[in-house]
Amino acid sequence: MKNNLFDLQGKVALVTGASRGIGESIAECLAHYGAHVIVSSRKIADCQSVADKIIAAGGSAEALACHIGDIDQIAECMDSIEQRHGRLDILVNNAATNPYFGHILDTDLGSLSKTIDVNIRGYFLMSQRGAQLMAANGGGSIINTASINGLIPGNMQGIYSITKAAVISMTKAFALECADRGVRCNAIAPGLTKTKFAGALFQHEATYQAAMAKIPMHRHAEPDEMAGAVLFLASSASSYVTGETIVIDGGMTVSNL
Repeated sequence: MKNNLFDLQGKVALVTGASRGIGESIAECLAHYGAHVIVSSRKIADCQSVADKIIAAGGSAEALACHIGDIDQIAECMDSIEQRHGRLDILVNNAATNPYFGHILDTDLGSLSKTIDVNIRGYFLMSQRGAQLMAANGGGSIINTASINGLIPGNMQGIYSITKAAVISMTKAFALECADRGVRCNAIAPGLTKTKFAGALFQHEATYQAAMAKIPMHRHAEPDEMAGAVLFLASSASSYVTGETIVIDGGMTVSNL
């Protein structure tokens, strides 16, 4: 057994949606444990800010802009990683979108298309190309950020919930077909977490209070509380774990409150 099961020295990790919130916390955590982290989101300046913070703390990082709703940008991102590093050991699909908050019957086509393009197609294409790179270099680990909404649909969050359910299914499909190539695929399912992305939930008082009433720990999560599970799934500590979704929700989905 390794002395440090969480040691990521020599690993190359790509974290999407890493310019803030959960993605930023994950990027910082993986770097702290030795990975070279490629910080990615749509805006290069925001990525660079996080990369600079990691470097200032003694870690190794670089910034790489990529909008995972854009097929061409995904290809350019993966080509750049292959050319520069020749490998990818860890992929964290964390970038997501949720442009519509309202009744499912009023969902507009634009919001429907955007949510599917980013949360399903984007995750699929990133995972496909990432797994190919991993398989060519002995294997790796893919971690998807799903949501408890993928298990229990969130009120007024219909299409987002549907796409997150698809992410959980996608995780299992990649795990099943990529295991023999040394690639593991798992997911985390965060509960109510204080991020800018989840701003609508915190601003909608009735929805927020309804959620809080169902959480046995009686509080929402902070972004840093998601990073430990990702570290576990990215490291050799989880070497025999694949196809799983770790729920991080303060007990909300098992609550009868």
